[in-house]
Amino acid sequence: MNNIGAAIIGCGSIFPLHADAVMELENAELRIVVDTDPEKAQMAANRYGCEAASDYRSLLSRDDIQIVHLCTPHHEHAQMAIELLAAGKHVLTEKPMAENIASAKALLEAASNSNSQLGITFQNRYNAASQMIHEYIGSGGLGKLICMKGIVTWHRDQAYYGSAAWRGRWTTEGGGVLINQTLHTLDLLQWFGGSVISVKGSVTTDALEETIEVDDTAHACIDFASGARALFYGTNAYGTDSPVELEIVFEHGVLLQRRDTLYLWKDGQETMLCEPPSTRSGGKSYWGTSHRKLIADFYAHVREDRPFWIGAEEGIKALQLIDDLYEYTRSRKGLRFPPA
Repeated sequence: MNNIGAAIIGCGSIFPLHADAVMELENAELRIVVDTDPEKAQMAANRYGCEAASDYRSLLSRDDIQIVHLCTPHHEHAQMAIELLAAGKHVLTEKPMAENIASAKALLEAASNSNSQLGITFQNRYNAASQMIHEYIGSGGLGKLICMKGIVTWHRDQAYYGSAAWRGRWTTEGGGVLINQTLHTLDLLQWFGGSVISVKGSVTTDALEETIEVDDTAHACIDFASGARALFYGTNAYGTDSPVELEIVFEHGVLLQRRDTLYLWKDGQETMLCEPPSTRSGGKSYWGTSHRKLIADFYAHVREDRPFWIGAEEGIKALQLIDDLYEYTRSRKGLRFPPA
């Protein structure tokens, strides 16, 4: 079988996870990396033994490139993907699929009209704990799903936002903690819960108002058609990056994820069900280790001409949650306090 020719656009912090994953695949070859900074592109090309370019449009007419990875800022994802899909390329983009719901819908339409595949990098769905939670919900092994809780308490400061001009701005990042740091957790909650019928909550800037124009803190109450409810809290105002916490409550037991290890609480006893692999991904600890799994699976779907399961229709769901929460925050009247 001929090798699948790959390209990666964007040589920033997430780039090595994609590049290393491609290098490990059989029947795949990383042929070119692209970055608007020619020096950064050349350094990446030297590291991985491939070509370098500074204009992604050079990929559009290349017959030797079948899959393109997007590791660029949020606001570039949708437009790049639309152009690449129109040129017949398969596209795997980092989350989010777009910086806002309007751009996401445009990409959804483009993907629907294309014969090429679009994949969204929600790698946490491939975590062993996430897979096990989803299986318990689907099988009904612990009875009906009652409620869920997701908590993300991380730290971002002026230095982080100052390191890239697109961060912390509505037009380029599309939001703050919701669309960047907590999107994976929101995606898991909606993947577990199913069809969403109501989203209420609040979005604020509690600690970084002098640094960013977007949100650094949010909470939400999410109701599902099944009758289950999820509570969510996320912030960038904490003093460190704590592990994401998940609690999934059923009729006959509770699943708890702490430090990426999944426990079952049932009949007064706690049992460890799975723990994360000991090998590091090479990236930040909270990125997890499942990029390789997702990328390998995407390539397998492309090679076998099977629709990838985390495409535009899946990718837009978490963005819709965010858009609904922003809209609720804009429109709500708020609490009415009694006179002092």
